[in-house]
Amino acid sequence: MSEPMTAAERVAIARHHQRPNAQEIFDFLFTDLFIQRGDRLAGEDESILGGIARFHGRPVTVIATRKGRTLDENIKYNFGMPSPEGYRKALRLMHQAQKFRRPIFTFIDTPGAYPGMEAEERGQGEAIARNLMEMSRLTVPIFVTVTGEGNSGGALALGVGDRVLMLENAVYSILSPEGFATILWKDSSRHGQACELMRLTAPDLKRLGIIDEIIPEPAGGAHLAPDIALRALDEALVRNLKAVSRQSGEALAAGRYRKFRQMGTPPKEDQ
Repeated sequence: MSEPMTAAERVAIARHHQRPNAQEIFDFLFTDLFIQRGDRLAGEDESILGGIARFHGRPVTVIATRKGRTLDENIKYNFGMPSPEGYRKALRLMHQAQKFRRPIFTFIDTPGAYPGMEAEERGQGEAIARNLMEMSRLTVPIFVTVTGEGNSGGALALGVGDRVLMLENAVYSILSPEGFATILWKDSSRHGQACELMRLTAPDLKRLGIIDEIIPEPAGGAHLAPDIALRALDEALVRNLKAVSRQSGEALAAGRYRKFRQMGTPPKEDQ
């Protein structure tokens, strides 16, 4: 892995506009990709990309939050902030995966769910909560990878998996450091200090038992040599899929539920 960096430096790399995005990840890892659109209820949300594909020859379902590279793309994808339609589309694809017994791969890079009034009117909170509930009891393998930012419920709505992986310079937290600093100190300029307090880096979260594995990146970040980072991710997903596939569907759901219920609970000897 690369040289140690501060949490604030990792946040900057996680947000880099040249970091591998959803389409590049799909193109590198999967073949025979067939994108599906719409939530079959209200509309299409471009900020979530999803469909069916093959992973080393095996049919799978793939879902990712999507950011753009340019201003026009970011406007089109709502800067990676999904609406209720996006989460309902993701859930539709997960139910389809359950029906056809396909493993699910999700990839997270979002500053959070879209907080606008119209999203709340259409059931943003309910859509996120339903995804959490449904993902906790699916009986197909679920693999989650945080590739850039993973903030708030917007990330959690795709984050309940049997294995949770993070790229080395990705971050995963309850909200942005700027939001944290604004709430705690009423001063968003202290976001660098917030980065250290929040324990949002991959090494921090691995130590806390929130994630299962860290995917190494080239020195300076995945955007400098994306093929190297994505090859490492591919190898990790192959390994984890092989291990998890040995378990029954019932065991997967029970283990996933137990895994997330135990997060934040100190060992018995510390109680």
